[in-house]
Amino acid sequence: MKAKKGFTLVEILIVVVILGILAAIVIPQFTDASTEAKEANLKSTLQTVRGQIEFYKIQHNDAFPDPNTLASFTACLTGYTDQNGDTALFDDLGALGPYLQSMPTNPWITGATADDVSFVTTNPTEGTDTTGWYFNTNTGRFGANDSRNCDDADSTEHAAL
Repeated sequence: MKAKKGFTLVEILIVVVILGILAAIVIPQFTDASTEAKEANLKSTLQTVRGQIEFYKIQHNDAFPDPNTLASFTACLTGYTDQNGDTALFDDLGALGPYLQSMPTNPWITGATADDVSFVTTNPTEGTDTTGWYFNTNTGRFGANDSRNCDDADSTEHAAL
């Protein structure tokens, strides 16, 4: 008589339970890694944009990018400008910029407004706006509109921003 080959129900259940335990241990670590990656991305983006705003300010006689509208603010940072901050062409003598290829998106904000900037006169309470970023027109501070505590990651290096 031939012996039947295969696994018993008990053996299969033990394997499933072990896989479930391993999954319960590993999956939360991937979730934490994703959160940490987003926070690191946000810190890096803030540092880059603040540095480029500071560079713009140095090249434009201590004037910040135009905060009148989102389009003009974005154009100042992503396009060519003259010494006064007006739009210039690439081949214009003395054209400055661009400082950014495009406005970055805030990884914690979803939707079409993740790369928009709101203009404020006082730093907003974190997470109170639906745009990705804010720019304080009084102090020149560029920050993230979200509930994460990443906004001041480099505040000692760019205290004025």
